Amino acid sequence: MKITNFLSKYSITSTLLLLLVCVYIILFDNMSFWSQFADVVSGSVLYKIFVEWAFAALLMLILYILLSLICYKKSTKFILIGLLLISAGIDYFMNVYGTIISVSMIQNVVETDVHEASDLLSLNLFKYIFFYGVIPSIIVYFITIKDQTFVSEFKTRAGVFLVLLVITSTSVYMVLKDVAFIGRENKDLKHYLNPIYPIASVYKYIKFSTQSNKARPLEEVFSDSVVSEISANSGKNTVLVIVVGETARASSFKLNGYTRDTTPQLSKMDIVNYSNVSSCGTATAESLPCMFSNITHNGFDIDKIRHQENLLDALKYANINVQWRENNSGCKGVCKRGETQVMSLLDNKGLCDGKECFDEILLSNLKSYIRNLTKDTVIILHQQGSHGPAYYKRVPEKFAVFQPECKSKALQDCSNEQITNSYDNTILYTDYVLSEVINILKDNTDVANTAMLYMSDHGESLGENGVYLHGLPYFMAPEEQTKIPFIVWLSDNIKNNKGISETCLNAHASSRHSHDNLTHSVLGLMNIKTKSYDNELDIFSTCRRNTSNIVNNNGNKKLNHI
Repeated sequence: MKITNFLSKYSITSTLLLLLVCVYIILFDNMSFWSQFADVVSGSVLYKIFVEWAFAALLMLILYILLSLICYKKSTKFILIGLLLISAGIDYFMNVYGTIISVSMIQNVVETDVHEASDLLSLNLFKYIFFYGVIPSIIVYFITIKDQTFVSEFKTRAGVFLVLLVITSTSVYMVLKDVAFIGRENKDLKHYLNPIYPIASVYKYIKFSTQSNKARPLEEVFSDSVVSEISANSGKNTVLVIVVGETARASSFKLNGYTRDTTPQLSKMDIVNYSNVSSCGTATAESLPCMFSNITHNGFDIDKIRHQENLLDALKYANINVQWRENNSGCKGVCKRGETQVMSLLDNKGLCDGKECFDEILLSNLKSYIRNLTKDTVIILHQQGSHGPAYYKRVPEKFAVFQPECKSKALQDCSNEQITNSYDNTILYTDYVLSEVINILKDNTDVANTAMLYMSDHGESLGENGVYLHGLPYFMAPEEQTKIPFIVWLSDNIKNNKGISETCLNAHASSRHSHDNLTHSVLGLMNIKTKSYDNELDIFSTCRRNTSNIVNNNGNKKLNHI
């Protein structure tokens, strides 16, 4: 009470309060930025300090202008308190996980579900926000602001702006060469500016969402899709299971040279392991729509992707049955025009806890479902996979073999060894789930030509260079977030009926591949003819004995190496 009485006893202008909040945010809520900045500044200690001062003055000017435009009278305190709390929360995730609050990250957060979001909440987060956000907010709340007329307040703010402009201009001019060089050669620094870059990202996301939600006709790109005679005359239905992995990185698979045996089951199976595969994005909200689109990573446009047909539409046009089994936070619009089974709604106490399910739930009644099919079918299994930071929650106890593991949602409470153990357990469990999918498909080869494709949506950082989780802008994301596993299993009868050489597939398995290959490989495997098919992106095209019924984008029959 004495502190609040002291604060309310003395009054200050709203302009001075803006300045104090700006100084606080720049000094205490931009630790990640200053850490990154210190690594790119060269020269003596005194010179480095002067360069940092020039940048601080520039940031001060930008933040002051933004706040001056939106803070007036009674709104001032509420806006400043909100900004302090948000900046503290952002700073926590940037410091602890190395997270960048980009447009794609905001999109991923907005489109996730409550259970996934709750994994990011921890006692450490609330402690951080309390000390760096709540306490300064209390001070702002109890400070008395002098009552000024609009004209008087405008003059004060304009005067301060001119003073800041002179200080900033002079400071930057003194070290202009280094400021220009740092700004030109280290463009990723802007992503660490808190809350300037997150505010810009929110604005861009709102703008994107507003445009994306406008009523627009769905662009038809697969309406000419039909099944070729090869599939129609094969004598058996073709059943393809596509397993969409979650947050699985290629470097943690024994199949890709990892020192730990995280793939003991798959290692014993007759699979094709593609070891050099890149994702389209670093977050599910980007990667999942991209995977099932005919738009490649180089032409990636999430707004365009969401307003045009995807692979699932092509399958339906070709009269192929499609079922999407969901054990994650949703299909991000990919499956909205088809049959979707939400696995958490199933009554299975052994695999589900009422909130989420282990990935084995995706196998429920799968064998009987396949045996009762009467036409070609594609089944998509969308895994919970290795979604963090609570990796331990994704694995049944019997698969938690790598110990000790991290039993906390706050990764900073665990050692690197514990985090790696927990994550590796999720890969071990995925290995089991995939092996079970293959066994089910093997058991149904008497009634169908069966195959499985497994591909993760993106990878994951486990503390390399101080970065955790995923979602960094693609151009600055490490390979841990962009290199993904891609595994193919084909039954003998599908290899024979489709004329595919597994030896040939293995010979190309170390070549560069990406999410771009998925849609066209499925079209090729299911013998679908469409002008949108590109056989150069079909992993099976070079290894298929008969390609006469498959056409490329221009309608020309051709066979090219990937």
